[in-house]
Amino acid sequence: MRTHAFLTSLFAVATLSPAVVSAAELNLYTTREPALIAPLLEAFTASSGTKVNTVFLKDGLAERVVAEGASSPADILMTVDAGALVDLAEKGVTQAIESSVLDAAVPAQLRDAKGHWFGLSMRGRVLYAAKDLDLSAFNYEDLADPKWKGKVCIRAGQHPYNTALFADYIAHYGAADTEKWLAGVKENLARKAAGGDRDVAKDILGGICDIGIANSYYVGLMTSGKGGPEQVKWAEAIKVVLPTFKNGGTQVNISGAAVAKHAPNKAEAVKLLEYLVSDEAQKIYAEANYEYPVKAGAGVDPIIAAFGTLTIDSKPLSEIVGHRKQASELVDKVGFDN
Repeated sequence: MRTHAFLTSLFAVATLSPAVVSAAELNLYTTREPALIAPLLEAFTASSGTKVNTVFLKDGLAERVVAEGASSPADILMTVDAGALVDLAEKGVTQAIESSVLDAAVPAQLRDAKGHWFGLSMRGRVLYAAKDLDLSAFNYEDLADPKWKGKVCIRAGQHPYNTALFADYIAHYGAADTEKWLAGVKENLARKAAGGDRDVAKDILGGICDIGIANSYYVGLMTSGKGGPEQVKWAEAIKVVLPTFKNGGTQVNISGAAVAKHAPNKAEAVKLLEYLVSDEAQKIYAEANYEYPVKAGAGVDPIIAAFGTLTIDSKPLSEIVGHRKQASELVDKVGFDN
């Protein structure tokens, strides 16, 4: 039934024009999996009476909105990566909005300084460590320490999760020091940089490595059994340490949204964004995919809360994103994925 409703909404949005859009509706274009945001949209509709028509796009979000031009029915553009939000703003398909609610709820480093986009949930790039390892604190810089030679696992350096971390390193220390650090991390790898984040936990269980870098929410997915009984065993083999930069905090990425430049229902769009940073919505985010809420004090799933207090890095995501290309070039330069 939910699938049928989703397809109906998708067809409806595809044929909408600003002239026929009801004031009690808004249109959401998103690269976020429908199942993850459906509970949020249903709760918003129940509380506001505003219907949300959803179009899911695996990729090509910016290209579609550009092609639609001023006649685009899109009100909100939602993505799962800070870089994608910055790209949307740079392509000129978003608009700045003013909202004291959003400004109060979303930390400054997790939103655009001019109000073009806002983080709505986040995940940390954390350390998975063998459960019996005597380790309670860790710095990203330590990944290149020779004492970890042959003991580090990580997915490909060119994966966006890692280029974001490496870009953050550049923001802290510059390209030259980051190159040296990446070369040191490569020297410490227990195996080729490859696979997925959950493979880090699997390989720690298998004795291939002692530590590795991966996203925080995967621990929730493994521990909960949503990935199957085998992955529960992977999760049981590790503990999570929240690493930080020596002069900063834990590197995070976000899922977030922007109001489309030609939004026919701008007021309703802003209301939805403001709802998504409410205590109710932030709790739903935390439960749906084991993410961290962006709003201080909002509920966190117990699995994730057990990691300890998350101190997010102070570097603005907009600055970090600006170093992505350079980070990618350094990955190739040191042969990180070879």
